[in-house]
Amino acid sequence: MKIDYLKETPRKLKEFPVENDLNLSEQEVHDVAEIFQTPLTGAYNWDYTIQDNRIKRLYELGKELNWNVEKDIDWDQPLPEREDSPPAIFWDEYEPYQKLSTEDKFKFLQHRASWSISQFLHGEQGALLVASQLVSCAPTYNAKLYAASQTFDEARHVEAFNKYIQKRVGLSYPIGHGLKSLLDKILSDPRWDLKFIGMQIIIEGLALAAFNVARQGTNDPVFKDMLYLITRDEARHVTFGVNYLEEFVQTLSDEEREDRAMFAYEAAVVMRSRLMAADVYSNFGWDIDETVAFQSKADVTANFQHLLFTRVMPNLSKIGLITDKVRPLYDDLGVLDLESWPNDGEIDWVSLERPLDANEDNTESEIIAI
Repeated sequence: MKIDYLKETPRKLKEFPVENDLNLSEQEVHDVAEIFQTPLTGAYNWDYTIQDNRIKRLYELGKELNWNVEKDIDWDQPLPEREDSPPAIFWDEYEPYQKLSTEDKFKFLQHRASWSISQFLHGEQGALLVASQLVSCAPTYNAKLYAASQTFDEARHVEAFNKYIQKRVGLSYPIGHGLKSLLDKILSDPRWDLKFIGMQIIIEGLALAAFNVARQGTNDPVFKDMLYLITRDEARHVTFGVNYLEEFVQTLSDEEREDRAMFAYEAAVVMRSRLMAADVYSNFGWDIDETVAFQSKADVTANFQHLLFTRVMPNLSKIGLITDKVRPLYDDLGVLDLESWPNDGEIDWVSLERPLDANEDNTESEIIAI
């Protein structure tokens, strides 16, 4: 076993050959680990009384709807054939992109897609680490059991995205600075409810919307099937967070509630800006500030950022974290209109309990290409 312990996040691009062997021996693997410290406040639970409530029912669903990355996804489905020319996209109006050859335009779009999928992978590892912490620090019996089942879900998601990148994409980007800083904050904070808010409401809520958009936009059948299975899991995770936090937030003092509300807002701002793939722009020799400014002004970017909050805003409102102090801040972001959308507090059991079927139609989100 070879492990390199680093003090900083590695920033190198990783390439995987098409014929890459995904089953290397222990002697062939060289792990790279970054250490973080956390003052985790754990909690035993000595009351093993089984409450027949919504959290228990979600836990039972998690057991019933388990799936296997190796067996339940057909990884041998052929990759879609490449078109003769790159698709029309808002980057066509950007001069540095216009100057690229046809081949380099395809390369840019591949790198941009690789960066996005890599962020999905890194975010799922963050979710895996946070879920494992919730097993220790969640104060109630049912919540501990559910957090344990979610930990297994997140491990499966990491496995799936990692295999997809190595087998179908061949290129992996490092984690974005904004996502990394938010994960560091959530993992290192001792308060269990802040971990719930940051992961179950903000990160998972935004990811659920992003996965739905990505599933509609992809023409790769493997990616489409994989995202379907993952979004079924994520819907339970977000529902768990909303239902568990709603009552707890009401027990907080006004000062504590404002503190959580401001954290949720700041986390939302970080995740909203995660679309800016600075590492990709740097690799192509583009001016990062100029490129980010161009992308920020594009209508498609604004539409996608707005769409991402369709789960987050109503859920924050449901648990009581859109306070008078943060309300105008969300209004400035242009997402306050989503506050009254359907939330995950009223559980759609029919939807959550559907048998797994990767051919199921997905019409929740419009297709947006970033």
